[in-house]
Amino acid sequence: MPERITILGDGAMATVCSMLLEKSGHSVTMWGAFEESIDRLRQSRENARLLKGARIPQGVVLTANDHDCCDGATMILCAIPTQFIRSVFTRLRKTIPVGLPIVSVAKGIESGTLLRPTQVIADVLSPGVKSSSPLAVLSGPNIAAELARYLPATAVAAAEDEALAQRVQAAFSAQWLRVYTNSDVIGVELAGATKNIIAIAAGIVDGLSAGNNAKAALVTRGLVEITRLGVAMGAVESTFQGLAGLGDLITTCVSPEGRNRSVGEQVGRGKKIADILAGMSSVAEGVPTTQAVRTLAQRHGVEMPITEAVYQVLFEQKDVLAALSDLMTREPKPE
Repeated sequence: MPERITILGDGAMATVCSMLLEKSGHSVTMWGAFEESIDRLRQSRENARLLKGARIPQGVVLTANDHDCCDGATMILCAIPTQFIRSVFTRLRKTIPVGLPIVSVAKGIESGTLLRPTQVIADVLSPGVKSSSPLAVLSGPNIAAELARYLPATAVAAAEDEALAQRVQAAFSAQWLRVYTNSDVIGVELAGATKNIIAIAAGIVDGLSAGNNAKAALVTRGLVEITRLGVAMGAVESTFQGLAGLGDLITTCVSPEGRNRSVGEQVGRGKKIADILAGMSSVAEGVPTTQAVRTLAQRHGVEMPITEAVYQVLFEQKDVLAALSDLMTREPKPE
């Protein structure tokens, strides 16, 4: 059955999802927080700043109106960067109908609270009680620029309610996008968040020209430590071996279009993180997530040496070569 989907956000992933969903026969409204940004999109139908060449279909309604953006919707897609989800849902709280399914594509951990995206949404809409809105996650190896070119890709729809996961699967499945279901919401969200930290590390390795052997080791050991944290927090170990874990990790660590890898590459070449972030037109979720995940690792007593090294480089100004040397000279142990 065709859905009526309101997309919250007007960034690259929101744009791609609007294209995919409209092409699949769904009615789509895309909401943005700033009227001037939505006006530009109305005029050009192109998100040139973030996704040059990708055209937003004429059938997609573009709006910055808070009061009627969800009118008639059967599903909401949250394409807001993690650190802004709380403010957006607080702003729109009275607009969102009770019981409307909400699907998150955000990949991060909220600073301060250490909550996953769906937990932030639930905390805003139903503070102190179980969420009144069914919540789901759509994640996986999904570089927006490739999806915009309709290149073949896969994704994972995760929800505690199997029927909701299947509904999201049906809504987003297309000839070029194969969607699987999963019941492990914790694992899928944690995998999507933590892989961005490893991607920053992979970019640093690229920036240092440390070679493919080093990068392969980094990705492999990175998967070990993010799995370790996930299991400690109640996730299913096998989730990290699948598309939401290993699949997304590989894509983010090797793609030249990956924001977090690109940030790391510039750090590896000696550029200051503050200057890198100031020059970006999009959000690198891995930077604030590094702080949050380091705290989670300490809280759960989980050893995460790569995450710790990235934290020290980004926030304690540790020299990247010294950080790499420290990782390579850790006490020998079985794999």
